[in-house]
Amino acid sequence: MGITPSEPATVVPLVRRPSFVAFWTGQGVSQLGVQLGQLALPVLAVNLLGAREGDLGVLNAASMAAFLVVGLPAGAWVDRWLKRRTMIRANLVRMAAMLAVPLLAWAGALQMWHLFAIAAVVGVATVFFDVAYQSYIPLLVDREHVADANGKLEATAQVSRLGGPALGGFLLTLVSAPVLFAAEAGGYLASALCLTRVHDSELTPERPDDSSLVREIREGAAFVVGHPLIRRIVASTAIGNLFSSIVYVLMPLVVLRDLGLGPAGFGAVLSIGSVGGVIGAMAAPWLAARVGEGPLLPLGLMAGGAAVVLFPLSLLAGSAPAAFAMLATGEFFMSLGVVVYNVMQVSMRQRVCPPRLLGRMNASIRCVVWGVMPIGSLLGGWIGGAFGIGPTLWVGIGGMLCACVPVAIGPFFRLRRLPDAEADLSARQSG
Repeated sequence: MGITPSEPATVVPLVRRPSFVAFWTGQGVSQLGVQLGQLALPVLAVNLLGAREGDLGVLNAASMAAFLVVGLPAGAWVDRWLKRRTMIRANLVRMAAMLAVPLLAWAGALQMWHLFAIAAVVGVATVFFDVAYQSYIPLLVDREHVADANGKLEATAQVSRLGGPALGGFLLTLVSAPVLFAAEAGGYLASALCLTRVHDSELTPERPDDSSLVREIREGAAFVVGHPLIRRIVASTAIGNLFSSIVYVLMPLVVLRDLGLGPAGFGAVLSIGSVGGVIGAMAAPWLAARVGEGPLLPLGLMAGGAAVVLFPLSLLAGSAPAAFAMLATGEFFMSLGVVVYNVMQVSMRQRVCPPRLLGRMNASIRCVVWGVMPIGSLLGGWIGGAFGIGPTLWVGIGGMLCACVPVAIGPFFRLRRLPDAEADLSARQSG
């Protein structure tokens, strides 16, 4: 009896995989809610509570401080836990915190310190969600589909950023800002419900008898520090985030107070910027095939930093339409460049990292690259209050342009394809 050659395995597209579609849907809905809430937060702080430069600096720092304070142990804990369960619980915590804003507002008791505390609670939950989220993708899809999955998720996030701020700006002409926080809470609830419908093969990780939290944290950090490409990516991302925080902490005052564009104008600027993000996410694989994956890292950061030059120039525009056009153009190209950079670098990190270290690797990186953001926010609030918004924006832009240096002087321009796990291991052993 002859042997019939086996048929080649059929590759099922991600859009036909129910678990990925459920995960994808939950993220899309929650991202839309997040965008509504993120627009409402500065509008509530500036227009209703009279926040100034220093207040916005503290508010942004409170929301990001958790990455610096609990970022490293969060990675070790997430590697010990089931990641889908961690994301569900984090979403429920964020939902409860967001609901506190409209309740306090309707009771007539809302104050700035309430926003600081709520932002801090949401920040802690977000640390655990984000570390689990970035570590979960390689567990949900095959490694050869990681970049495709990241591209789809990032494109959906950008679509939410496209529609969310514009929708939020319109809604703020009809309802008060606290109402949008209820919408953000609904987004977190929808994400948690969708995650309950996701099925995966993840098992509770086994812990060695001699394991300790400190040792596990050190192992994750050692992988990041010891990897020559990831080390450069972390340096560039950290510099970029530090100085972009100086810029963006002041943008609500630029748009709402100094230029008088109002919540609708603010939302429109962010939405137009997100068009660039959507194009960047969709174009990243196409650009990688033509330019190379490696060169896209420094080129993306260069484009993003150069585009932000239009922000301080908008203060000199002389008219509201001209200022709006400059802000929207800058936000568009900044988002495009940064999203291309992020799709490439996150996909490479997920491909080269051993599965057991994914949580700690992501947490170690987030601790640094997001941990600098509260520092930047506080600096932006202080410098802006002491020297004015215009000079402070130029300081931030100069730093953002310098962020491309660590990846620009590295080997990335020579790498048509960024390494995967096997090629990375072989190269490091031979090196």
